[in-house]
Formats: sequence, C-alpha cells, structure tokens
Amino acid sequence: MSQFKQNLAKARGSLTFVVGMTLAFGTVASLERWQPREASSMVSSEYTGSPIELSEKASLPLRAQRPLTSNELEMAKVAWSYFENNTDAETGLVNSVDGYTAATLWDSSSYLLGLLSARDLEIIDHSEFESRLTRVLSTLAEIPLFDGQLPNKVYSTVTGTMTTYENQPTARGVGWSAIDIGRIMVPFNALVWRYPEFTASIETVLSNWDMQAIIRDAEMFGAAIDEQDETIYLQEGRLGYEEYAAKSLVLAGLDLSEAVNYERYFEYVEIDGIKVGTDLRSPDKLDALNFVVSEPYVLDGIEFGWDRFSKSLAYGVYRAQEERFKRTGALTAVSEDNIDQAPYFVYNSVFADGKAWNAVTESGEDATPYRTLSTKAALGWYALYDTPYTQKLFERVQGNFSEGKGFYAGIYEESGEINEALTANTNGIVLESLRYIEHGPMVSIGRRSVATAESTSI
Repeated sequence: MSQFKQNLAKARGSLTFVVGMTLAFGTVASLERWQPREASSMVSSEYTGSPIELSEKASLPLRAQRPLTSNELEMAKVAWSYFENNTDAETGLVNSVDGYTAATLWDSSSYLLGLLSARDLEIIDHSEFESRLTRVLSTLAEIPLFDGQLPNKVYSTVTGTMTTYENQPTARGVGWSAIDIGRIMVPFNALVWRYPEFTASIETVLSNWDMQAIIRDAEMFGAAIDEQDETIYLQEGRLGYEEYAAKSLVLAGLDLSEAVNYERYFEYVEIDGIKVGTDLRSPDKLDALNFVVSEPYVLDGIEFGWDRFSKSLAYGVYRAQEERFKRTGALTAVSEDNIDQAPYFVYNSVFADGKAWNAVTESGEDATPYRTLSTKAALGWYALYDTPYTQKLFERVQGNFSEGKGFYAGIYEESGEINEALTANTNGIVLESLRYIEHGPMVSIGRRSVATAESTSI
C-alpha cells in the first residue's frame, strides 16, 4: 500500500484524471453485481434477448498464478523480438505485420500491452521501457485525427500520418473504429495506475480526442465515409467484442451502459453439445457478421479478470472447441487472424452467419481451406485454464515461431503447414498471456483475479 501511495503522489499534478479513473473503476467492479436485464427497456422490440446462465454443472480448473517456466520465458522473449524488429525509431509506432509500415490503433494497443508485459517479465529494463513509451505517446499526441475528432483507422508507422487500409496517404482519413479506441484505453488505464509518471502524457493524448463522439444512446459508434464523401456513423460491436471494448471506455468515465449489457441481444446456440452465447443481431439487417471467436473472451480474462458474465460466456466458447477436438481429432483454438496468402485475413469462428465452425472473410466469403489453429487463442486459453486440453494446445504451438522474429499466427488445419504471418497482435497477445500466468490481470486495482480470488473451478 505504501508503494501505491508513493505512485499516487508522483501523479499529483494530474490528480483529476486519476480520480476520474478511480471512480470509473468502481463502476467496472460493480459489473459483477449488475443485473443488465433491468436496463433492456431501451432496446428495440425487434430483438428480445435471453438471460445468461451464470452457473455450469461442469467445472474447469483455472490456472494458478505462478512464475513462468524457463521455456515459457524464452517464448515471451521470442514474442518480444517481433517488436524489436518492427518499431520505427522516429515515431515509436510498430508495424501491424512484419515489415508492413502501417498500423491500426488496435495494433498500437497490442504493442503497448506487449511493452507492459515485457517490462513485467523483465525482458527489458526500465530505461528501455521508458524510452519506448515516451516516444510512442509523443507520436500519439501529435497524430492528425479523422474529422478533427478521433484517431483514423490506420496510420503510417514511418510518418505518423493517416493512410488508407492500402497504406496510401489520405489527408482526411477513412474513419474511426470505436472498438479500436476502446482497446487502446486498456494500456492507458494500466499505465495510469501502475506508472503514474506517464499520466500527464496520456492526458495530453486524450485531450485531443473527442471521446463523446463515440457515444450514441450509451452505445459505441464508429465513423466512415459514404459514397458521397460524407461522414456516416455506424454502431460497432457484437457480443464479446462490444462488451470488452466498452469496459475500457467505462473505465475512462464514459456512459456506455447499453454497450456493456451482455443480455440485450443474447441467445444460446448448441454447438457440439455445448451452449454457446451468440448475438441476435442479424447481418442481413445490420450489415455486420456476428463472429463468435476466442479473442474477446481471452482478452477480457487476461486483461481485466473475467466478471461473472464474461466468465460464463468464455466457458461455452472454450468448451465447444474442446468438444470439437474430441469429435474430430483436430486441435481447435479459433480466432480471427492474418494469414500468409490471399485473402490475408480470416475469421475462424465457433459460430458465424448462422453456422458452426464457419471460416469466412470479413465480407462473409467462405474461407474453409484457411481454417487455422490460432497461436494467440491457444496460448490465451492455456494461460487461463489449466486443463489437459489447454496443455495439448500449448504443446502444439509452443514452437510455432521464427527465432529472432516472433510467433507465427497459426497452423493450417487441413495441411498442417504453418501460417507464417507475423503480426503485432499475435505477438502482443502471446506476451500478455504469458505475463498473465505470472502476474494476473493487466488492469487490476484493489481486487484479485478470478483465478486467485475464487476456487479453482467455475
């Protein structure tokens, strides 16, 4: 506690921001006691969500916090090598894909969380941590904003200027992603509490951003440009990602009470004998597929520590994958991933567009030949659950890397060949997952993680 008080004292010049974060943490802590069905009266009558079952007959052992093994620590060092190779010396930004000089805010978040993890695991010393963090926060404070409001979806890592998804310069930008902005608030929140000497720098970054522009009726909205070159605002997020991203924005004091309501558009589907939570909002009406994948539940666990809703939903997503392995013999840990060939990005899902085990592109085109065992999903589940199946996942992907370059994104299911895409997101999540084993959730103030605070089963 004395160390915590010392850290607060260091940040006293920015105490208003810290106090705001303190109040917001109280809001998030109350999520476990909140009954979201009470807030569903504002939801369109077109959708009628179902309650989440908060208890399961089966139990799963949660991984106990412990020091990393020598092998796990070496794996973390390999993941960090991706960032050593892909950080621009001038801007401090990191390439989204090995050698590709552009990044989204999500990619920058993966870097910041990887940076925090590398420091916690003593892969880098404080001097390098401070130098890297100072450089990237300085750049984020100076980047041009879409419509002068919020970060563009993509930036050049070399110049810090806005680009298209094809990495072509654009003066105006292409829009903003509320989900990506929610993601970067995770390392910002962690930094404010754990390294308050950087609070002023984070305040400078956020002082340029119009965070209220994200919110419409307590939901998250992104921005894009239509065919008439006009800005349009679109609701972002489906079950899993929506609540995950909204949590970190709630930590910043924003009212996203609808977006964090798991049950508004919720229903179960049975997949391989397991009840899996899905989103009722249909893609034919809202022009967005409902992907059920591992990543948001893994991130929620390793970054925040599951609340009772995300814990229950994560159970179903994980167990369905374990049961598919029992049925088919194919090790299954699915998520969205870059791949090393066209179409270059695939959602390998537990459920999407009305189908179980659907592998599709973002536009919904079939991508079954590119289904992969995802490295980040496998190691994420391994960090969270201590089961024979997660041990199998770990053993399959522990060597899926290039020495000195980082972890590959996955292994193709049909061929068994390596998906050699090297990305910031894969390596950031690998680092976070391994860090979680030793230190628990990334953002944890005054409370312990599910794994340490409760019994070892759910």
